[in-house]
Formats: sequence, C-alpha cells, structure tokens
Amino acid sequence: MTKLRKGSFIKRAKDITLSSALTLAILSGTSMMSSCSSNDDESDYSYEETTYSKGIRSHIKEVKPGEFKITDEESVAADKSLAIVTYLDGHTDSLSTTAAKALIDKDIRNNQSYVGHHSGLSSMLLYGGIGYMLGRNNSNGYMNTYRDQNNSRGSVYSNPGVFNKSQSAVNDVSASRSTRVVTTRPSGGRSGFFGRSSGRSGG
Repeated sequence: MTKLRKGSFIKRAKDITLSSALTLAILSGTSMMSSCSSNDDESDYSYEETTYSKGIRSHIKEVKPGEFKITDEESVAADKSLAIVTYLDGHTDSLSTTAAKALIDKDIRNNQSYVGHHSGLSSMLLYGGIGYMLGRNNSNGYMNTYRDQNNSRGSVYSNPGVFNKSQSAVNDVSASRSTRVVTTRPSGGRSGFFGRSSGRSGG
C-alpha cells in the first residue's frame, strides 16, 4: 500500500525500488522513458511523479441505521486528510485515508455490483471528496472507474450547499497538483533489467 507523506499522496521516489517504479508505470500508465547514461552499460529511467499539497477533511453523519450523509467537506493540508464519522449513538470515529481506502476496497471486493447503489459509509468515502483525493493517486486510480459509474454523486451530500462547498474543496485539491520527472537507474549496475548482461542505452 502506498504510504502517505506530508504534501504528497505517493511514496517518495527514493523510497521505492526501481522494479516498483516500473510496475507502477505499467499498471497506471505513468510515463516512463529510457535516457542516455554516462555509463555505456547502464541506463537511466525516468517517470512522472504527481503529488498534491492539499487534501480533504470530510464530515459524515449516520442519519438512519447503516445510512450516512456527508454534512461538510473542506480542503486541508494533505497530511491532515481524514473522515470524521458521527454515528446515531453519538460517538465519533476519525478515519485516516488509509482506513478509508481499506473500507472502499472491501466494498469493491465483496459487493462490486452494489458499489454506488447504497448509502453505506464506503459510498460516502468513495463518492465524496475523500474518494476524489484517493483516486488522484496513480496506485488508486481504479477508484475513478467506480466514481465515473455514479452520475448522481451529489446524492451522498446532506444538501446542495454542502455539495457546492465540497466542489470548491475538490478544486483546491486539483489546483495543488504538481508533477516532476524522477530519474533513477538500475541498482544492479551492469546487469540492468530483464537479466541484461550488456548493451547500450538509446539516445
């Protein structure tokens, strides 16, 4: 699972192996390219890393047993993102983005045909601002597929005013996007990728 860090929703490039970077690129469509290296037997590889400095704080309330509505959403610093859930009995829980993703994944895994067609907590997380924020992360991009299937996204909010405020918060998240090209090289030195023992990089 991708580790969240301050100002970013994805793991720092220096903390992931090159094979992980390749897998991320292949699965998510991240741009990756080979560039010339100063060593004829090694190649540098580059990929785009997208980060967001803003996140979402979502307030969710249980309105009937097992049914929830989003009552407020605001943009916050990325490392302050969470969902605050208030239940009928008055107690509250604070869900980190990691916990929110786990609930969403559980529903997608166990109730695919039900996703987006109920008012459970996972739907509030997926179709609200938290889901938008998580879906921006390349490794969580599959969430966008489910979000796009729901054309009545506003129904997860308690009223139109809350929905409009949420859209403003989502716009803040979108505007905080930044992309940079990260260049790295095989840790195996001359052996390179795919068991290559020799060869030159293009460029």
